[in-house]
Amino acid sequence: MDYSLKGQKLVNMRILVTGGAGVIGSNLVKMIPGEITVIDNLSSSTIDPIKELIDSEKIKFIKGDILDFELLRKITKGIDLIIHLAANADVRYYPEKNTYVDFKVNTIGTYNIMESMRLNDVKNIIFSSSSSVYGYADKIPTPENYGPLIPESLYAGSKLGAEGIITSFAKIFNFRAYIFRFANIVAPNYRTIGRNVIPDLILKLLKDPRKLEILGNGLQNKSYLYVDDCIDGMIYLSNKSLKDVDIFNLGNEDSITVNEIAKIIIEEMNLKNVKLYYTGGERGWIGDVPKTILDINKALSFGWKPKLNSKEAVRKSAKEIIKNLKQNYS
Repeated sequence: MDYSLKGQKLVNMRILVTGGAGVIGSNLVKMIPGEITVIDNLSSSTIDPIKELIDSEKIKFIKGDILDFELLRKITKGIDLIIHLAANADVRYYPEKNTYVDFKVNTIGTYNIMESMRLNDVKNIIFSSSSSVYGYADKIPTPENYGPLIPESLYAGSKLGAEGIITSFAKIFNFRAYIFRFANIVAPNYRTIGRNVIPDLILKLLKDPRKLEILGNGLQNKSYLYVDDCIDGMIYLSNKSLKDVDIFNLGNEDSITVNEIAKIIIEEMNLKNVKLYYTGGERGWIGDVPKTILDINKALSFGWKPKLNSKEAVRKSAKEIIKNLKQNYS
């Protein structure tokens, strides 16, 4: 696809991707053209998904942290576009988790990026936010103008804080900023920490194919988006938006329950008579929102549409992860 941003082709742009070794980032740098620099501290990923691109010098990789302001200030010089994907990947709260982590990485890290943009006159940013900012919404599907936003988790609160920092900087300093609130993004790869439901269930079944623990009651109902559709939506809608600062939901119009996901995975692994166990309660963990379906009519009105629905995205991701993991377990 011939990706552009406001009339300038990405192939002619200098692009910085934060979190570029992660699930979305590693797939994004394979899809988009341009002079791409990736910064990632590898806290929840490995270099493997992008090693070939680094070795062939198609991208430049910097092992670094967005909390390192002086490093960010240095590497944002001359950049045309920042695609900001870096975040604390472990979204769940548990008693031993430091409550400062989400705020530090997701909110302060985003401030560091925006201040670096200001100092180096970088004019464009694309940001990966989350559907979690809506909290326990009483309007399903949930549109971008829903409010008030009352996050249920520290992760969601930090993402909402990051949105505020981005939009305020953009308005004051005349940046173009495009914020995307993602549904659950699924892919052929997964994070080493904070993994989502698909690799979680697959890894459990590889360990013991006779039984499967499911967090919550299995009725959690959400939409899922395949990573290629997510990337295409971010770039396409940033270019097509009529505003300099805009927010879009990226997801699917359908949804799928955790029980249905478990069934798909069991089918794809060719397993029989698997006993399902539940931890109980409507939430999978503290801060989980059991039903999340985004209203994507705004994105659809600009001509974007995902190629795969939620069930197709889940099955495709499951197939690919199972194939890759079975090679390691064989």
